[in-house]
Amino acid sequence: MQALWMLLASAMFAIMGSFVKLSAEHGASLAQVVLFRGLPSIILLLIWARAARQSIVPTSWRLHIWRNLSGVTSMWLGFYALSHLPLATATSLNYTAPLFIACWMLGWGGAQRDLVRIIAVALGFLGVIAVLRPSINDDQWLAAMLGLSAGALSAIAMMQIRQLGRVGEPEWRTVLFFSVAVCVSSFVGLAWQGWGTADMIGYGALVGVGTAGLFGQLAMTRAFGHGAALLTAALQYSTIIFAALIGVGFWGDMLDGLAWAGMALIIAAGLLSVWRTMRDPAQR
Repeated sequence: MQALWMLLASAMFAIMGSFVKLSAEHGASLAQVVLFRGLPSIILLLIWARAARQSIVPTSWRLHIWRNLSGVTSMWLGFYALSHLPLATATSLNYTAPLFIACWMLGWGGAQRDLVRIIAVALGFLGVIAVLRPSINDDQWLAAMLGLSAGALSAIAMMQIRQLGRVGEPEWRTVLFFSVAVCVSSFVGLAWQGWGTADMIGYGALVGVGTAGLFGQLAMTRAFGHGAALLTAALQYSTIIFAALIGVGFWGDMLDGLAWAGMALIIAAGLLSVWRTMRDPAQR
């Protein structure tokens, strides 16, 4: 069941990335994108918590602080990369997080230091390279390095999400506090950048960023909070497949044979992880 949550999250984040790209193309500033990413989540989750008489007091302030510091910083860097690089290149850099998670598991993962899962994640990363093959121009190295840094920080945030799930923090509260931190950071950005010049399409894309991001965040939080970490990391690679299909449908991106082979490799890596997890009931 956790695999399905991660697949849903991957689809939503691929859609969100497309909206980020579209909003930037139509005059939205980076601070606006960040604001619209967090604001819908705050409004809807507060309304739901009020109606359901749920407490918003967190189980662990410390875990939320570390999760939000890494997650918000990763979001800013990732959105910057999406705004300044081709969609395929930025996506490939932003989604290197599972590789960093695998490295962490290899060194300190204890019981989850499983060779089959490590191989699956490594194969998935090779598939990402084959599908997206980043090509960086001389004036794009800063954006590329920031995109790669976003992947590393995202890995830290995902491990904190897992810890929050282990201490009993519900998914909606984790997303709520993350969204609050996102909006606070956007106010700082707006004070520095000012309001953007988005047109109607740009504002529509900004709404799409927030909506897709909300559903993706909830699904990802559920997957990482209760599933096997490396399985969830491997399935996260499906975001690349969804993004590639969106690129073909809406941006006219043409994929060659090597790119399609990379997609097959990504799928194979995910299936390998699913098979290994099904063979190990303790990690389901």
